[in-house]
Amino acid sequence: MKLSRRDRRDWRIILWASFASAVISAYFGYRVAPPEDWWLRSATHGVITCLMIATPILFLQFRGERLKWMRRLRRSPFAVYFTINVLIYFAVIVGGLLLARLLLSNDVVHYVEVDPIFRQALVFSIAMSVIGNLFFEVGRLLGMGTLKHLLTGRYVQPRREQKTFLLIDMKDSTGMAERLGAVRFHELLNHFFRDIADAALECEAEIHKYVGDEAILTWSDDAALEDGASLLCPFVARDFIAAQKDQYLKRFGAVPEFRTALHCGEIVAGEIGDLRREIAYVGDTLNVAARLLEASKTLGRDVLVSADLLKRAALPATLHTEPLPMLTVRGRVAPLGISALERS
Repeated sequence: MKLSRRDRRDWRIILWASFASAVISAYFGYRVAPPEDWWLRSATHGVITCLMIATPILFLQFRGERLKWMRRLRRSPFAVYFTINVLIYFAVIVGGLLLARLLLSNDVVHYVEVDPIFRQALVFSIAMSVIGNLFFEVGRLLGMGTLKHLLTGRYVQPRREQKTFLLIDMKDSTGMAERLGAVRFHELLNHFFRDIADAALECEAEIHKYVGDEAILTWSDDAALEDGASLLCPFVARDFIAAQKDQYLKRFGAVPEFRTALHCGEIVAGEIGDLRREIAYVGDTLNVAARLLEASKTLGRDVLVSADLLKRAALPATLHTEPLPMLTVRGRVAPLGISALERS
């Protein structure tokens, strides 16, 4: 069975995080072991213990959302969700420590003995799980790309970059909100944005932010232009939503549709804010993309792309373009060449 990019990303993170945890645990096992123990044996004990604890926790963190009770739990207030998660992790940690001792101990009778090494391992494992849980939850909140940039300080000083933008706007969101009510419409948006996120992963885009019923996706290099991934992305998103058609109809009585705009150019990216910091993009490129999205409503075309982007991007064989009249953009002297994008 072919794995989606989301599945591959999850398994890649699980493997790398398990590897990093094993390295740290090997060092911990070496440090807390009695002096007479062989260092390789102590480090191996640390690795085995880690794999019995870290791997199940990482699996729950990234694959647990497929379980119904985990999905319900995620909809709880963050404090409740985090507390229950920590309790689940505590049970996994204690069980993993005891199982590792049972497998590695030469004296089965005393393997459950709570000695200083067991207490240190317990404290270390709980600290690692809490820190790891916080890291991944903050990553979910900000986006892993944004979190990485904030931690590395990439945008502490504003910098010019070339970026491609894809703006996605749900159609008739006001009407659906009135029909469904605020709470159920929020659930619809969450379901909709999950499908958009799957499309973003498939097309190797980064989700910059959600604004109401709109999602902003970005690409930072020429790869999305050379293989046409940015041009394909709206249609990949359509496919993900179509695959969930029955669920949408059953839960919400409608399948969401959307309009999109694609544009590329130079922006200035940098950290902004004081009490709350985020990475902001400033420049004419994003403004033009927003005007292009507005034009899609009046022109009645679901996918609009600028001529600037079409000049640089490789057009996938499954797509074709239809040139449209030049678009006058407020604040821009020259009119903008645009085309409608359709699947062949």
